[in-house]
Amino acid sequence: MLLAVISCGKPNGSGSADQAARSFLSRYLERTTPLEKAANLAWWQANISGKEEDFQAKEKAENALDQALSDPKAFAELKAIRERGGIRDEMVKRSIDLIYLKCLEKQVEPAVLQAMVAKSNAIDKLFNTYRAGVDGKTLSDNDLRKTLRESKDSAECERAWKAGKGVGREVEPMLKELVKLRNQAARKLDFRDYYALSLYLNEQDEAALLALFAQLDDLTRKPFLDMKARLDKALARRFKISVEQLRPWHYQDPFFQEAPHVGGVNLDAFYAKKDALKICREFYAGIGLPVEEVLKRSDLYEKEGKSPHAFSTDIDREGDVRVLANIRPNDYWMNTMLHELGHAVYSTYLDRQLPYVLRTEAHILTTEGVAMMFGRLTKRPEWLRANLGLESRQVKRVGPEARRSLRTESLIFSRWCQVMLHFERALYANPDQDLSRLWWDLVEKYQGLRRPEDRAEPDYASKIHLVSAPVYYHNYMMGELFASQLHHALARQLGIKDPAAFAYSGRREVGKYLKEKIFGPGARYPWNEFVKLSTGEPLTATYYAQDFVRE
Repeated sequence: MLLAVISCGKPNGSGSADQAARSFLSRYLERTTPLEKAANLAWWQANISGKEEDFQAKEKAENALDQALSDPKAFAELKAIRERGGIRDEMVKRSIDLIYLKCLEKQVEPAVLQAMVAKSNAIDKLFNTYRAGVDGKTLSDNDLRKTLRESKDSAECERAWKAGKGVGREVEPMLKELVKLRNQAARKLDFRDYYALSLYLNEQDEAALLALFAQLDDLTRKPFLDMKARLDKALARRFKISVEQLRPWHYQDPFFQEAPHVGGVNLDAFYAKKDALKICREFYAGIGLPVEEVLKRSDLYEKEGKSPHAFSTDIDREGDVRVLANIRPNDYWMNTMLHELGHAVYSTYLDRQLPYVLRTEAHILTTEGVAMMFGRLTKRPEWLRANLGLESRQVKRVGPEARRSLRTESLIFSRWCQVMLHFERALYANPDQDLSRLWWDLVEKYQGLRRPEDRAEPDYASKIHLVSAPVYYHNYMMGELFASQLHHALARQLGIKDPAAFAYSGRREVGKYLKEKIFGPGARYPWNEFVKLSTGEPLTATYYAQDFVRE
């Protein structure tokens, strides 16, 4: 019945542009809102269970939503309203623009949409249920990371690293098929490929994006290589090998996107007997952004079949915000929970009076920026003092290394984002090229790692984001820039003289500022306009450079 409501063509009469737009919005939301909620709930259930029947339900729900978004009659009406112009109500106009972008990519054959959903679900399920086998033992993602982080045995680390990459062999053929399906859909819509389409849908200019990453490459290359030279010497000592013998499995993170721990103060030790959730509850409550209700709805610990990663999701834009995690008592998961709850408070404290379409984050880079701003706190001595109860002598001992660790982590992540950006762009340009070779060429160029000898495995396919969050990774790096810019704007607003020492704890003004300037506007403005309105200037690398590039 709802199908007839939204597919009935243009509304009768020659009413104003605003009336036509409002009429369309009413009918569109009547149909799609319950379907969107059902798809979100099905996604949640599949990711926490890993069960075949739950993934089937997820696929069915996603296909139902795609069917509504792809309705050609409704899209024709939407396109006509948008092209006719003359809408005076800015929020109505913005809603129409965002719905257009959301529906555009669905204007392809239903069989293609369904094939993409089926392929994506099959790969997601594989990632959720894959467990690496090492030395006769089955390891969870957390166990694998623990081995890489703690072992000083090169052979053991190599076995663990290669076992973790094993999922890539299973994913590769399906991923290539999915990439080709995505390209097929994009070209049907007159875009060069899916990469170009995705940037358009996210209101991003490809030339500007590439120019920004070229600037970041120039900005970070020398400080990264200087830092990595010191890191390599420390890792070589740890494993009792030469620097030339170092390979990717010596860097503790499967993709070298996190900073290795190479001696000195081990931050993991501070969390061994701490309750991460209690810390999060008290910290976020202290800045006026309570997360108790979010945590009640969340699924936070490991179990069979569950996704081994971490996500925050807004189920209904009415307050049902949840976090999926696999918490263990260490620095990685403390950082991750602060990060994911950063996403969650953004979704939770949006202005609920906003129209439904605008009741979401301004952009994926802005929600990533907020999450990263909070995640960084685990490396700020002031935050450790306030939230872990460290004594002054401990903070004095830990502080300098924590700051260095944060800088190291940021530089490493910046170079990793270069790999992902350039790989994905080339992947969609030509999925039939030697992708394994391309992957390692980029890893060597931007991360300075030596590829393993005689390795021709599809290691790139072990990165879940290529499936579940395509053409997304550059937003993490843009989020890093926004995190620094927002942090400095917040410090100025609150009269903080030393932004580097500002860690928010107990400052309810922080929550007030974020609610008013960041969360409140929702998606009322395009992201570049929003960044300027909320921080006082367009997105810039200036503050990121102040925070992390200069020693």
